[in-house]
Amino acid sequence: MKKIALITGITGQDGSFLAEFLIEKGYEVHGILRRSSSFNTGRIEHLYLDEWVRDMKKDRLINLHYGDMTDSSSLIRIIQLVQPDEIYNLAAQSHVKVSFDVPEYTAESDAVGTLRMLEAVRILGLEKKTRIYQASTSELFGKVQEIPQKETTPFYPRSPYGVAKQYGFWITKNYRESYGMFAVNGILFNHESERRGETFVTRKITLAAARIAQGFQDKLYLGNLDARRDWGYARDYVECMWLILQHDTPEDFVIATGEMHTVREFATLAFKEVGIELRWEGEGVDEKGIDVKTGKPLVEVDAKYFRPCEVEQLLGDPTKAKSLLGWNPTKTSFPELVRIMVEHDMRFVRKLYLKAQVIE
Repeated sequence: MKKIALITGITGQDGSFLAEFLIEKGYEVHGILRRSSSFNTGRIEHLYLDEWVRDMKKDRLINLHYGDMTDSSSLIRIIQLVQPDEIYNLAAQSHVKVSFDVPEYTAESDAVGTLRMLEAVRILGLEKKTRIYQASTSELFGKVQEIPQKETTPFYPRSPYGVAKQYGFWITKNYRESYGMFAVNGILFNHESERRGETFVTRKITLAAARIAQGFQDKLYLGNLDARRDWGYARDYVECMWLILQHDTPEDFVIATGEMHTVREFATLAFKEVGIELRWEGEGVDEKGIDVKTGKPLVEVDAKYFRPCEVEQLLGDPTKAKSLLGWNPTKTSFPELVRIMVEHDMRFVRKLYLKAQVIE
């Protein structure tokens, strides 16, 4: 009999990769979709669109349900209908900079939303049937108290997003200890991919490199070039999410590569992938990335991208996940991750240009 999985945030980067992974594992996959006047399903269209358009009676790879993390009634209705064996709570307002602009909404969706999900499972009497994965974040560590950060490192969040996620972490642990639920946290460090949203710094860099290389953009503006992050590949990380829920006992795990790189390094590597060598000159807001060949500044710093409260460095220790789950955190190396993203965006930009030509 097929296992049934419910994914919140299925239309996001992680949700789309996880849906593919679970389908390959033979799961019946369901996802929660926020109602909108425009479709936001680009990352998962290949999993459902053909079936919907050609034959509505055909068995679907994924089943989508309208709901929202700010609406308890929709969560209860969906969970009661689906009766999931596993829930992956990936839904969130996940942009750190944006969380300073919409702190209340971030708290509603990321903090209280997690509580609503857990409480829905409890109300429906599914505490012993349904295993719950809560997508936690390295932003919990914020102003880091030790390097590298592991499961026992004290939290010090530095953004509304990090604070909201800290509530999500502790309420998940509380429900595990209070009601005997298999509810666990995966503390994910930065994980990127070709499906990353275009406003996130890594995708912003790879898209800009592709556009500049093809003559569609003049310059890239970034914030803190010295910020250091532990970057992994999202496709690899969803495997670890699944492994955490298959573990014999409910435990929390850090999901990271154990390597750290600066934003400057990411940009240097991305531009190198499109044939542009950058030379860095200046300091602080005056620093520039210069095209060695032409002498033209291609990357500049804009203070508007600085966070009100900066997180300087995040470096995870994946030892527990490696030893207890057998997970390989460096399946995709940092240079390989950047290459995957840049190659995708070179094709993406070229396709958009050709499409624009046809419209004209």
